[in-house]
Amino acid sequence: MRHITKDGLNLIKHFEGFEPEIYLDAAGLPTIGYGHLIRKGEHKMFENGISESAAEALLAKDVWTAESGVLRLISVPLTDGQFDALVSFTFNLGSGALQRSTLRRKVNREEHHEVPEQLMRWVWAGGRKLKGLMRRREAEIVLYQS
Repeated sequence: MRHITKDGLNLIKHFEGFEPEIYLDAAGLPTIGYGHLIRKGEHKMFENGISESAAEALLAKDVWTAESGVLRLISVPLTDGQFDALVSFTFNLGSGALQRSTLRRKVNREEHHEVPEQLMRWVWAGGRKLKGLMRRREAEIVLYQS
């Protein structure tokens, strides 16, 4: 199976940041570590926080899920930068968002010049346009075009 490069992983880590305690993300969802969405039944295991090494192990599992989603949904060859950018996007928003997106259709049609515009459509959370998401999408665009 194909994996994200170090550059792609660093982009995710940069934008997620490390948080050792449970917090609510921009969408109001409980999160910990490097952007790990706390699922039903997991809350108790994180009530005392998480170490950075444990967060990195959890990040690796979450990134694997995002990689799997990209590999399942994208049917054309991708450069490392393109793959990394799409894994970052999928890590952030989930495979469902990629699956139902025009972004996926543009990539699968190899309309790569239209990908930046499609990525920039995904900068909203909780009904607000967020500067952090705008910066993340801009960084994903740079990675996608590298």
